[in-house]
Order: sequence, then structure tokens, then C-alpha cells
Amino acid sequence: MKKVLVAAMMAGVMTVAMAAPVAAADAWNPTSAISMVLPAGAGGDTDLTARTFAQYAKELTGVDFVVVNASGAAGSVAANQVLNSAADGYTVLFGHSLVNVANVAGVTDYNYTAFKLGPTFAKNPAQQFYVNPEVYGSLDEFIEAAKANPGQLKACTEVGAYTYYELLLFEKVAGIDLDLIDVGSNADKITAMLSKQVDLMPGAYLNAKDYVESGKFLCLGAPTEERYDLIADIPTLKEQGIDMTYPDLDYSFYFPAETPDEVIAWFDDVTKQLVEQDEVKEALANLTVMPYYLTSEESVENDAAAFETFKSIADSLEG
Repeated sequence: MKKVLVAAMMAGVMTVAMAAPVAAADAWNPTSAISMVLPAGAGGDTDLTARTFAQYAKELTGVDFVVVNASGAAGSVAANQVLNSAADGYTVLFGHSLVNVANVAGVTDYNYTAFKLGPTFAKNPAQQFYVNPEVYGSLDEFIEAAKANPGQLKACTEVGAYTYYELLLFEKVAGIDLDLIDVGSNADKITAMLSKQVDLMPGAYLNAKDYVESGKFLCLGAPTEERYDLIADIPTLKEQGIDMTYPDLDYSFYFPAETPDEVIAWFDDVTKQLVEQDEVKEALANLTVMPYYLTSEESVENDAAAFETFKSIADSLEG
């Protein structure tokens, strides 16, 4: 752990100081607040993961991080805001593969290569599928109902976004035809499920956990290669006979293309220190999110692989 606690007892009062990252003379050192622009609304997995970073990064560095929610248009509202910002390190996109999915879907004419990538901070397992347990008791029951009523069962998504291709792939692998309804943000998806406007919702466990525990939602399974420890009770789709895996959500920083290397190096250092802290690990675990550090160079490779994965999914669906 690189967070250094310096304690001094004075008049019976404990004072604690946090050590900022050690910087070379020519290194970048922010002198004002940094805006973290999110392609997501407040209260969801992306938002809460960003706020976790913001909280602990301020404790480490003394710098304020302001979370700016800018959902809409498959993430392109937030992405365009950052691309049109000054390349000075004070405005950064924080998110996952939305920029790549939006490009594959034709929503934008750019992908990750339009940005200068920073480090990756965390990983969220690929979004799971949820239904109303009063209607469907298992994955098999849902698939049987979908096959008996082609095009009738409704699934909520945001066209051109991460869940859109997830549902298209599910349809193909399961041999079903769903009615995909564009309802908007994570909060809107929850509302659509609770009001029984839709039959199926893809979502992160963090967003659905309370409803699962209260018996309002049932999780059908996760499109992951194997079970993750943080959601160990949730079966994969593969172990239930549906041979489908989908990319996880890796939360990274995306900067305007001309951002100086010194800025990226500062974010690399801060992020690396944070993911090594037990407090950060615990805070992320409470969100059902895992610390997952990649350097800026590794993040580029990771996004390149993600883009090719989404492109191959789209190509296979067209075939």
C-alpha cells in the first residue's frame, strides 16, 4: 500500500496526512478540480464506481474530482463533451466500452482511437439477465415462453449501447426473437421492470441487488466464461446450456487526443496506488466491482480487443 499515514499526537488529537504521488520536477500537477464525465446517469454502477475513485483519489492527492453525469445517445453525449474539451487533463471521460459499441452500431463515426487512453481502474462482470419471478422461474422457462411467443416478450435496452448487442447475441444463441425496447438509462430500466412494462432486463448486479433480495427480480444468469467470486451465487448462461459470453465492463479513462503524456502518467500513478489500497478494494467490493488496474498502454490494447469483439458480434448477427 502506497498511501502513507503520518500520525502525530498533539494535545490528545490525532492528525492524519495523505501523501500525494511523488512527482518529478517536470511532472503534471493539477491545480484545480478535474471533471469526470460519465456516459451514465446517477446511482448506477458506472456512477458509483466513478464516485469511489473520486473520493479516494481526493484523499490521496488533495485534488477535487467532480462527477458529471451526461447520459444519452449510447454514451456519445458524454464522449462528445470530452472530445470537444481542452486537452489539459481537467476533463476526462470515465466509462467502459460504450465508445466502441456506439461506433459499431453506427451511432458515432469514432471509437477508442479518437481518444488518448489513460489507465483502467475497475472491472464489473458482464451484465446479467433479470426477470419477474412471478412470471418466469428460470432461464429455461423464459426461453420456452419466448419461443412460444416470438417477438412478443419485451426486453429493455438502449439502442446502440452495451446492452443492445448483448440482447441481440442472446436472441441468436438462444434461438428466440424478443421485442427490444429503448427505455434509456439504468434507472429507466429498473422502472420499466418494476412497472412490468418489460419481461427481461440486462443489468449490473449492483443495480438489481436490492430487488433480487426483496424477491421482485430473479437473475437468470450471467454471460461470463465462469462465475465471479463477487456474484458466486449467480450461474453462468453457459452452465445452463446457453453458450454465450459477453465482454465485461472495464472502467477506464479517456482523454482528448492531444492530452500531454505527463497528464496520463499522473493518472496512471494515482490509479495504481488506489487499486492497491484495502479501503478501495473493500469499497469496490461493496459495489460488486473488482479493482482492475491496467496501465494506459495496456488499456489501449484492452480497448482494441474489445472493439474487435463487438465488431465480430455485430458481423455475426448480420450473417
